[in-house]
Amino acid sequence: MEKEQSPKKPSQLYLQISDKVKSIIQSRRLQPHDPVPSEGELAKLFGVSRMTSKLALEHLVKQGIVYRLPRRGTFLSGQQDEVSYEGEIPSKRQLLAENEKQYKQIALIVPHLSDYTSKIIEASENEVRKHNCDLILKISKDKEDEERCLQRLVEGGIDGIILFPQGRKTCSDQVMRLKLQQFPIVIIDRIFREVQIDSVYHDHYKGSYEMTKYLIEKGHREIGYTSNPIDNITSREERYHGYIQALLDHEISIKKQYIHFKSAPCDTSYISESDPEQETFIQGNPDMTAIMCGDDYVAISTLYTAMSMNISVPFQLSLVGFSDIHLSALTPIPLTTVRQDTQKLAQSAFNLLMKRVNHSLEKQITIKIET
Repeated sequence: MEKEQSPKKPSQLYLQISDKVKSIIQSRRLQPHDPVPSEGELAKLFGVSRMTSKLALEHLVKQGIVYRLPRRGTFLSGQQDEVSYEGEIPSKRQLLAENEKQYKQIALIVPHLSDYTSKIIEASENEVRKHNCDLILKISKDKEDEERCLQRLVEGGIDGIILFPQGRKTCSDQVMRLKLQQFPIVIIDRIFREVQIDSVYHDHYKGSYEMTKYLIEKGHREIGYTSNPIDNITSREERYHGYIQALLDHEISIKKQYIHFKSAPCDTSYISESDPEQETFIQGNPDMTAIMCGDDYVAISTLYTAMSMNISVPFQLSLVGFSDIHLSALTPIPLTTVRQDTQKLAQSAFNLLMKRVNHSLEKQITIKIET
């Protein structure tokens, strides 16, 4: 008597459906970014539940065969320029593309080109070369462009992304989607407190605290603070908090009039000219003997403003900055500043990203780089 066959387990069923989707891709000779049958279409075609077809498509996403866009559908991955099908002789271009894909491609997205981001780019290039990877650089113009860059890189088959995000307080929708899809992505120079996501950033709080403490140890008690507007940028926020805490810990009263946030970010094109806002700030506080500046550009602008007012730096007014850009050593009076180690930042970010590329299942990791 024949034994009755046991029904297929659901876990086996969705794998069967994923194999059938691969057959459809072959038979229809789909090309990268062509639409793949939807969950509903697959459910009707093979007589399974939408949940089973959904699991099948998600399995193909993990394999890098397809990608999914909310409210738009599922598409064949663009990891290669052309798709070879059974019976076809691969072209020279296809063979070259397959050979090139042996090397991991890592993308770095930065919000602008500056002295600081240029150092990060250089350090990142050094890191990827050490590991025989390729670096793809993108400069996002604004928050919307950042979203487009992320989407296109993922659709193009990038292996991992290091993101220096545009000034924002909350995580973008695209970053959140990548996080939920467990796509390898590391945030640098920012943290998003509302979501657990891998990040590497400098200890802005401690750097500012130590610099303010340095001024206090030099005998200053009337210490001001000036910065670009915080604009939801965590690094600026933490530098300000470091200044405040250093005063509190040394029992120095916080004077509201000594704190000044510029109405707009420092215009680096006019950095060597007197800034009317900074002039008003200095004139209104004649008792200040030192100013902690939120970054080097603000410090240099404040320096030139003080010089135009015939205020002797550092004898009448001491100024310190943050970031250690090249220009800080070239000003009429070399700037005392906080150095951020971009080499350690890039190295830590790349090593963390490669953990995720290699499917590490560790919980979210946050790395602080000492200044």
